[in-house]
Amino acid sequence: MGSTQHTTPSRRRAWRPVLAAVLSTGLLATGWQAFAAEAATGPAGSGAGPLAARLGGDGAARAHDGDPDTYAKGSAARWVQADLGATRRLDRVELTLPGKAQQVQLQGSANGRDFVELSDSRSRQGHVTLRLDGAPVRYVRVAGAQRVGELALFPAASGDTAPPEAPRDVRLDGATLRWERAPGASGYDVYADGRLRAGLPATATHWEDTTAPGGTPHRTAYTVRARDAAGNQSPDGPTVTRTVAAGQGSSRAAFRPSLAKPAPQPRRAGAGAATGATMPYTTVEAESGATGGGAQVVGPNRRIGDLAGEASGRRAVTLKQTGQYVEFTTPVETSTLVTRFSIPDAPGGGGTNAKLNVYVNGQKAKPFDLTSKYAWLYGPEAAPVNDPGAGPARHIYDEAHLDLGRTVPAGSKVRLQKDADNPSTYAIDFVDFEKVAAAPNPDRQAFVEPAGFGHQDVQNALDRARMDTTGRIKGVYLPPGDYQTSSKFQVYLKPVKVLGAGPWFTRFHAPAGQQNTDVGFRAADGADGSTFAGFAYFGNYTSRIDGPGKVFDFQNISGITIENIWAEHMVCLYWGANTDRMTIRNNRIRNTFADGLNMTNGSSDNLVTNNEARATGDDSFALFSALDSGGGEQTHNVYENLTSKLTWRAAGLAVYGGQLNTFRNVRVVDTLVYAGVTISSLDFGIPMNGFGPGQTTFENLGIERAGGHFWNGQTFPGIWLYSASKPFRAIRVKGAAITDPTYHGIMFQTNYVGQQPQHPVQDTELSDVTVSGAKKSGDEYNDRSGFGVWANEAAGGPAVGQAAFHRLTLRDNAENIRNTTSTFKINID
Repeated sequence: MGSTQHTTPSRRRAWRPVLAAVLSTGLLATGWQAFAAEAATGPAGSGAGPLAARLGGDGAARAHDGDPDTYAKGSAARWVQADLGATRRLDRVELTLPGKAQQVQLQGSANGRDFVELSDSRSRQGHVTLRLDGAPVRYVRVAGAQRVGELALFPAASGDTAPPEAPRDVRLDGATLRWERAPGASGYDVYADGRLRAGLPATATHWEDTTAPGGTPHRTAYTVRARDAAGNQSPDGPTVTRTVAAGQGSSRAAFRPSLAKPAPQPRRAGAGAATGATMPYTTVEAESGATGGGAQVVGPNRRIGDLAGEASGRRAVTLKQTGQYVEFTTPVETSTLVTRFSIPDAPGGGGTNAKLNVYVNGQKAKPFDLTSKYAWLYGPEAAPVNDPGAGPARHIYDEAHLDLGRTVPAGSKVRLQKDADNPSTYAIDFVDFEKVAAAPNPDRQAFVEPAGFGHQDVQNALDRARMDTTGRIKGVYLPPGDYQTSSKFQVYLKPVKVLGAGPWFTRFHAPAGQQNTDVGFRAADGADGSTFAGFAYFGNYTSRIDGPGKVFDFQNISGITIENIWAEHMVCLYWGANTDRMTIRNNRIRNTFADGLNMTNGSSDNLVTNNEARATGDDSFALFSALDSGGGEQTHNVYENLTSKLTWRAAGLAVYGGQLNTFRNVRVVDTLVYAGVTISSLDFGIPMNGFGPGQTTFENLGIERAGGHFWNGQTFPGIWLYSASKPFRAIRVKGAAITDPTYHGIMFQTNYVGQQPQHPVQDTELSDVTVSGAKKSGDEYNDRSGFGVWANEAAGGPAVGQAAFHRLTLRDNAENIRNTTSTFKINID
């Protein structure tokens, strides 16, 4: 996506996705009224008459008496409004505005309280028709109109407009919500206190609330709605409630892993033990699509700088000649498209630009705008540069995204094709399909909006919220649009909620004419408890610079929520030094030049949940118990439901010291040069806590095609346990499936200084672990490959210490266990 600023009309995006957002964020009324809302004449189709509706406003009957010269009166307290009694899909709204022109806007709601824009606001008079093209809505009001002569709402001309039945027998079993399947449902939406908490498939009949309790008891009301293939939502099923106990006064207790003896777990085997994050998009690999015109599937291999070697699944599709294409059948409804691609660099570096045509069901759509400006680094593996003369290439892929401007049904054909007007060559790795909708301002009285899309406009809105003395302003809402930013926004003195319309709609861009601009947010004294949600940051970084480049660069603050953020072409999404009780969830991190996120310097009691990172330039998810910036013990952090893909430098998950921290349901796929999971006590020359004495726990890890070579020919495994400059102890791995590692499954290694080993591996246990498919690599590291479990006898000196395995499964490896040392003991039962 380019950085062109939208004009004012672009802020009022098509209302249809806006309304879909309202329906999916819990604003549907609890229990549909039994009010009849049938067509007055004929079925809902071509020529159907207006729907019956209950009208509101002073003299409301006069807006439906057949006389356009008699009218209902509206006011800001009670605009003229129609209630259809249930959510219906509408074709259009027709109204008559008698007398002089009025500044009118059509607005819609699902509950009669929270309204969003269905049209622009402009001067209108006489007979007016506003097209809605099948949007689902229950309440419609004519905001701004003082006089409405006639008001009629017409059903959709075609398509499925009937909602499914509500789920029945909704009940609670502790924290688990259960229900019976509803006929015709293709999925279920779960709400807690009116807010959408989960979207589940048709097979789902239960959902567990894993929310940590707060400092006081809280009564939560749950509802479930069925959803059909057309997107219609049912009424609420029966509401059930439970009281969530207090967490002993703080989220510190709430997030603390249980120290009780765990219940016996079933033995895990095979790939896919961890599902990782559940994201709102569906990814389809290019090699699973249909190719034509001579397009080629390349791979697999594990070579750095190779189109297959750096691709997801180690395969890609190349489009080199006119007429070549890859075509996908959409598995879900979608209104957007993301592709991971590679196009050539410029001969002297700096990237090239290209377009690639997109077809939907045979019809040409908007093309992808592609650039290789943010890809293609060369030379030194630890610090590559933008100079093709510096050495071999790496980091050769990037991503592009496209708003299709309409909803494409599931089962459609989406084709990426090189035509005569696409002169570049292309490699396509995968595509994402996602149906998106803009979230409205939740409360126009409580959330101020910037006057424009410039950096100072946003800072002024933040300052207005900060300086409010009435207590009514809670924060800032950022309407859809492209926002230009050139430095860090400052939040301080009081907590503030910064809410966007969603990362596809509210988009921050660093200056297009610059490189490596430090943009994002800083939060200082008094900002504890702030929220940042629902927007994207597209940076302009083309290389790694340590220090700046973090979207959220926080220190010595607590209680902040970072949610539903899209960060791309930055150095990091988040860096937290001595930050406690943070919640970081539902974010997408892509194509960064360093860590996706890193908790350090005593950061404790944090929850990092349901995030996906793709192509980070250092550890995707890291915890580093350093002590150089006001740190202390780093404890009681929970990292859960995470996915790391295609990390091009370092690991998917990396933990350096600390204790009583938990990492669970983590999926790591296709690391390019490093371990899938790193567990290390190396301090990097920085003051740091080692591991223990409290346990560090890893549960349910899924690691696929991980490992590689780095640091002058060292080879790395699926899981790397590295005892080094600080104590390495109290490590528990409980459930891991390592599949098809590049060199080996699990490696134990010890650091040496002056030919003397540092700390040994102690008190380390691994349970229910499977390693499969560790093969001989056939490259220059062949003699250091193919091991299921390896006690490294080289790398400065042999591994020192011991580790115990319980229920270890090894299969299809060239050599299941390699331990030629006398200094390391592997105990297996």
